[in-house]
Amino acid sequence: MRYGRTVLVTEAAQLPQAPEAARKVFGEYLPAAVRYAELLADAGVKRGLIGPREVPRLWERHLLNCAVLSEVVPEGVTVCDVGSGAGLPGIPLALVRPDLKITLLEPLLRRTNFLQEVVELLGLDHVTVVRGRAEEVLGKLTPVHVVTARAVAPLDRLAGWGVPLLRPYGEMLALKGDTAEEEILGARAALSKLGVVETSVLQVGEGLVDPLSTVVRVEVGESPGGVRFAAKRAKAARTSRTRRRR
Repeated sequence: MRYGRTVLVTEAAQLPQAPEAARKVFGEYLPAAVRYAELLADAGVKRGLIGPREVPRLWERHLLNCAVLSEVVPEGVTVCDVGSGAGLPGIPLALVRPDLKITLLEPLLRRTNFLQEVVELLGLDHVTVVRGRAEEVLGKLTPVHVVTARAVAPLDRLAGWGVPLLRPYGEMLALKGDTAEEEILGARAALSKLGVVETSVLQVGEGLVDPLSTVVRVEVGESPGGVRFAAKRAKAARTSRTRRRR
């Protein structure tokens, strides 16, 4: 992992110093985390990736809230961060877990441009930025062990995007709020059709974030996405092979 100050970034006046919890979470990678916070507070706000009111609470509400997701991500796996936006939770996760291979999946060009700049500036060699929607990369992106997401949509819709990207027996980890249990109940039928075999709600970040970060874990069986998406993956694979032969 490499990072430096080769690009001048003006730190927004409202960005507080890294709290003590950040030192515990990011450890030796704290300078890179500070750099990312500066980028969010400056370029992130100017490009409309985050709101200016979020700057004073970037550490507690965003960087730390996302970084503690690492507590429930297995060692050495492949990860796809769906709807990555400004890189949350993907970039904080990448900073604390260099053992992971992470894909930041985002459809909007202005966001992928920002993500690519951050990845290059921080030297995150284990992170790849891909522009596209989840349904567009199905069959093109190698299935991953873990899909991450951060409250970008209701759970049933989020699972419809993320679960088909998983390899058999993989899991989706979605950062959610107080309604996590209710969302699981409301999405149970849709999750079953997607090949989900187990759901649970986890609390992470004990002693590091307050309130604790809430994570919905969605585990799949041998057919991620169910029969419908198995057919889509097969069709996409055939199309890809045909194009390569040409």
